[in-house]
Amino acid sequence: MDFETVRDMIAEQLKVDAAEIKPESRLMEDLKADSANIMVMIMDMEDRFGITVEDDQIMKLKTVGDVAEYIAKVKG
Repeated sequence: MDFETVRDMIAEQLKVDAAEIKPESRLMEDLKADSANIMVMIMDMEDRFGITVEDDQIMKLKTVGDVAEYIAKVKG
């Protein structure tokens, strides 16, 4: 999964300038996402990429890079 696709999706949802989002940007601390934002993001990812994000994995997705890597791993 390429970083730019995930970055653009997160930028749109959080109303953040995509140019400010880096792979190391932390979803909650840097991008000010709250738990509701995270859940919407997870549901969007599942729909868009045809994947299922296991509940135990959600809390491991701390950065935008983590999200991109997780999607790439799950999609194979």
